[in-house]
Amino acid sequence: MKSFRKELWFDIPARRGFVDITGEVEKALKDSGVREGMVLVNAMHITASVFINDNEPGLHHDYDRWLEKLAPHEPVGQYRHNDTGEDNADAHLKRQVMGREVVAAITGGELDFGPWERIFYGEFDGRRRKRALIKIIGE
Repeated sequence: MKSFRKELWFDIPARRGFVDITGEVEKALKDSGVREGMVLVNAMHITASVFINDNEPGLHHDYDRWLEKLAPHEPVGQYRHNDTGEDNADAHLKRQVMGREVVAAITGGELDFGPWERIFYGEFDGRRRKRALIKIIGE
């Protein structure tokens, strides 16, 4: 069995943002030489997410508005976590909703996706360097 590991680094200038990383995952898959197996992609920070959905700007806007309603950033004093001097409690909650990672099947050397599926990195406390892990295993 083969194993392949790659890190993706992000510098999101805003507090929140979504980045389509499907192309980077496909490149890592090609570099791995794995034809049949699984790929795991996970955020390596507790205020970021990796998820699969449609690459449609209206949907991304809806996610951002929905998440901000569920866990508004302000007032920052509403969260006990922020008593530590942080201002990112909302980002931890948003990450919990959107999830830490995705796992996808690899068939014939390609991601075994439906027609609209893409992999996204979701940032909820940006403005600093963060990363995601791609781990591929298989034959």
